[in-house]
Amino acid sequence: MHMKEKAVKAKESEAAERGTNFNEVVLGYDETEALKEAGRCLQCKNPVCISGCPVGIDIKKFIDEIDHRDYKGAYSTIREKNDFPSICGRVCPAEYQCRKKCVLTKKGSPFASPEAINIHFLERFIGDHGMKNKLAPALEKNKTLSRFKVAVVGSGPAGLACAGVLARAGIKVTVFEGLHKSGGVLRYGIPPFRLPRDVLDFEIDYLKKMDVEFIPNFIIGKTKTLDALLSDGYAAIFLGLGAGIPSFLGIKGENLCNVYSANEFLTRINLMSAYKFPETHTPVNIGQHVIVIGRGNTAMDAARAAIRLQRMSGLPPDTTILYRRTELEMPARRLEIEHAREEGINFKFLTKPEEFIGDSIGFVKRIRCLACELGEPDSSGRRRPVEIKGSDLELPCDIAIIAVGLTANKILTKVTPQLKTDKYGDVIVNPDTMETSVKGVYAGGDIVGGEGTVIEAMGMAKKASNAIIDFLKTKK
Repeated sequence: MHMKEKAVKAKESEAAERGTNFNEVVLGYDETEALKEAGRCLQCKNPVCISGCPVGIDIKKFIDEIDHRDYKGAYSTIREKNDFPSICGRVCPAEYQCRKKCVLTKKGSPFASPEAINIHFLERFIGDHGMKNKLAPALEKNKTLSRFKVAVVGSGPAGLACAGVLARAGIKVTVFEGLHKSGGVLRYGIPPFRLPRDVLDFEIDYLKKMDVEFIPNFIIGKTKTLDALLSDGYAAIFLGLGAGIPSFLGIKGENLCNVYSANEFLTRINLMSAYKFPETHTPVNIGQHVIVIGRGNTAMDAARAAIRLQRMSGLPPDTTILYRRTELEMPARRLEIEHAREEGINFKFLTKPEEFIGDSIGFVKRIRCLACELGEPDSSGRRRPVEIKGSDLELPCDIAIIAVGLTANKILTKVTPQLKTDKYGDVIVNPDTMETSVKGVYAGGDIVGGEGTVIEAMGMAKKASNAIIDFLKTKK
């Protein structure tokens, strides 16, 4: 191990080249690079990095296995806790989780130091190695459990993670998905330049090989109720519904044409492949002046997709992200902010939208804003933005994309009064088992905790799936 060696940077496509297509940006490690990065790990006696992983991967062990070129062993170690290493290695906000806990991160830093071990890139290397070499984890095949079938509602990260754990235990799993393709937010929310579709499809196909059945175009709460599912012989149900209802700003002019929620904008692009129009059937409007309002990874994804569409349409790239605080308070991944800048996206901080202004036929043309300054910390612990009176400014804007969060989809909960929810519409669960107020019905992911990360949703799903297994063992 070489403590003084710098972290190995993963290869990336050139910014000028990637701005005109939706191909993957981060190209990952080759074997030499992975060995060099794994060799930097100090193999701490007390590996605190593991406490930063919501699914508890034995990070120390799998990195040591890479260091000793035992890639099959590393794959098995990761898959003991995480069925989707190639996905998580690409989309996990590691700088706020495992890498932030790495002892090479400076104390008190709000996110991981550049010197911290690139745990996510090593996980991706092993996941991709497993894909290329068709490695497979051992199945438990518990004969006692094989007589049970469990319904999983939603095929996002929580639903997929739950299905994987249950299928490995020998339980027959059926996943019900409201859309026509599986993957949930992994497919409709994350662009292909961050998560290639062949990687997502491989991981879903892997579950199918474990006899997990996927039923698309099936909305629980509309097509069938929870009671109907239980009557169909499902011994337990897991709800991984996600949070699919976009939040808005509540300002004047928000109903003008060409004001999108990021949810719609990204769904059109990622799920319906609008960037390939007219080869595909779903278009999406793009303008000369795109304004994205938001602070997280969704805002970065929307802006980076928009600037690509501008270039692909022959328009001069002009996409700006507005945020009412500063860059330090942005919860987006540092890597995504860096990529957005490299691709030509403008950032306008300490700027609060006040009004969208349209033309005579109802299309947005400008946005009026106020400048802000940071005041005292609010309930989130971040300094509160305070408007500066008389600081009005107008910006050209013919496409606006609002990326300020999502709330719970209430299709199911509205018709299931016995399913208790909180004031936000999120499902209330027992935090130890993830069981809802309905016996045998469990939940996890964004429908429980509000908008979170992919790996946090998977962590809740794993806790729920283990509780489901314990519950089934008690049934006669």
